[in-house]
Amino acid sequence: MTSAPGPVDQPHPAPGAVHTAPADGGTGPAGSDPGGFVPAGAGPGGFGPGGSGPEGWPTTPPGGYPTPEPDRLTRFVLRLYERSPRWAVPLAAVGCVAIGMSYALLSNPTYADPDAAPTCLLKLTTGLDCPGCGGTRALWYVLHGDLPAAARHHFLFVFALPFLAYLFVAWAGNQAFGWRLPELRISSKVIGGFLAAWLAFSVLRNLPWAPFTSLYV
Repeated sequence: MTSAPGPVDQPHPAPGAVHTAPADGGTGPAGSDPGGFVPAGAGPGGFGPGGSGPEGWPTTPPGGYPTPEPDRLTRFVLRLYERSPRWAVPLAAVGCVAIGMSYALLSNPTYADPDAAPTCLLKLTTGLDCPGCGGTRALWYVLHGDLPAAARHHFLFVFALPFLAYLFVAWAGNQAFGWRLPELRISSKVIGGFLAAWLAFSVLRNLPWAPFTSLYV
């Protein structure tokens, strides 16, 4: 002989909650607890007023969020860019490249002392070549047409230089004159592989064993 089951404990509503009793005897709106209780102020489905998100989340103001006003420097740069001719930006980039090439030619880094300013802090403090060590000397040799010596000082720089030059010419020509040169597509995998090779080159050139010692500059 079995006894009748006792009363089942019913959930008690939280303070401020409103009890919603569905007409079909179901469990209440979606997002409410099994007892059909919905937090006070919540809309249908347990969402906040206007249905913008769960109760307690910030709601979007009418008309959306206001667009922040740019600061004075940003307005000046944008105004200068809009009013400048289309060839101004490529010309400025060419000027920066020319300054770098002129520095390499005039300073002649192949005869500079290791601690001459500007110098590499990593090499000055540890004696190790950094990933960019030898780049200025490689550029100097490239400008003088000595590619083997340039590759001896920074092989990856000499390898990447034609691609960088083409990308620059294609961009500057398009900006200034509307040229449509064939696009050089470089995938993220190619960039990742080049960076990995650069990292390996930076490590190998500092190893104290032959033939890696020939890469040390």
